[in-house]
Amino acid sequence: MSSADDSAAAASPDAGLLAPVWAGCAAEAATGDTAYLAALLDAEAALVRAQAAVGQAPRAAADAVTAAARADAFDVRDLALRARAGGNPVIPLVADLTGAVARTDPEAAGYVHRGATSQDILDTALMLVAARTLPHITGELARTAEALRRLAAVHRTTPMPGRTLTQHAVPTTFGLKAAGWRSLALDAHDRLAAVRARLPAQLGGAAGTLAAFETSEVFEAFETFGTSGADEDQESGGGVLRLLGRFAVETGLAEPELPWHTLRTPVADLAGALAFCAGALGKIAADVLVLSRTEIGEVAEGSGGGSSAMPHKSNPVRAALIAASARQAPGLAGVLVGALAAEDERPAGAWHAEWQPLRELLRIAGGAARQAAELTEGLSVFPERMRENLDAAGGLMASERIAAALTPPLGRARAKDLLTAAARRAAAERLPLAEALTAALATEVPGVLEKVSEDRIRRLADPAGYLGRAPELTDRALRRQPRTDL
Repeated sequence: MSSADDSAAAASPDAGLLAPVWAGCAAEAATGDTAYLAALLDAEAALVRAQAAVGQAPRAAADAVTAAARADAFDVRDLALRARAGGNPVIPLVADLTGAVARTDPEAAGYVHRGATSQDILDTALMLVAARTLPHITGELARTAEALRRLAAVHRTTPMPGRTLTQHAVPTTFGLKAAGWRSLALDAHDRLAAVRARLPAQLGGAAGTLAAFETSEVFEAFETFGTSGADEDQESGGGVLRLLGRFAVETGLAEPELPWHTLRTPVADLAGALAFCAGALGKIAADVLVLSRTEIGEVAEGSGGGSSAMPHKSNPVRAALIAASARQAPGLAGVLVGALAAEDERPAGAWHAEWQPLRELLRIAGGAARQAAELTEGLSVFPERMRENLDAAGGLMASERIAAALTPPLGRARAKDLLTAAARRAAAERLPLAEALTAALATEVPGVLEKVSEDRIRRLADPAGYLGRAPELTDRALRRQPRTDL
């Protein structure tokens, strides 16, 4: 890239023009370049504080590095361009941070990044960014779940067509459908909350052995600072192992059992939970897109989007954006899961391939969650239209129920044959099923009408009376609450 190209790129940052699902949402700001820079600096400062806590660095050095580690003191674009030389932004950042510390405390500058490798800092920063973004997403999911709880409670007995393989099947209730959507939102919430609680810091040194923290230089520091600076007495090697736990405390992340440079379970788990979130919300969006079709008209977005060409349209834009996210998430998660197959103790390419997909996955999950909260809070429901669609089938949706009533007097096979023939006639001639069936019974087995009266057949053919345990299932689902114990 030429200097002119660099200048143009610097003047035109990614503002989300092609990503309306996440533009302006909290996840965008939490995953921006400045947020990543802040996380990198937080990781560097946390390392020196942890080393001071276990007697491997002076407190003054920890204070000096922490004071200098301010994102607004560094040029993100300059770091990005210089990162090309070493393949990651940590290398130029360490140089700049060391220089910044040296200007106020030359001795403290020698403790910047001591013992760490670039991947330690970048992996820790990735986890910090995720940890800071996930509460925004789970907050929106909790909003969505609450909106759906209200909808489900209001419409627990509102009948509507149940659809399978694109066709009317048997009746259900909108309350049960909304309760099912809520269950998925809570599943996403709880998975992300559980992953957040497990996000680990990363510290291992060049090959994951912590060897650099046991060099003579570090032990010399321990000799000097171990008595007054350590939290407790050290044994040979004990401070180095305890450094892992202290580093986790300083970052607010979980303590890793092992360095995970090529053990990418944390990233894969995060990818899976984020992809599940997008897909779960995608199910809600898919249903809304179908139910809001003009010819169905059972729900509508509270404030739909306009069309550039057709003034009459009010498009379900929130559902469309959520659906787009659900289609992107699996591919992004696939890249992250693919990075599990990483060679050696630190890989070339696999680690680097994670950065952008993880950021985009956090963003689209966050954006989809925001859109879902707005969608469900403003969703318009039309029970009268649901009833019209039920009645349009002329009682055919209750055929399963009628078959059960006819089986005792006729036998299962005979009842099925008569009902199938009556259903075909009803559909072909646009007759109510009860009328077609009564005529068939009067002709084929007239005596059965004494056992199953015409009036009873009409009542059995009313789809609103065949809801099964949908209201009770709705109530049962609504007893569940988002997990807060993680």
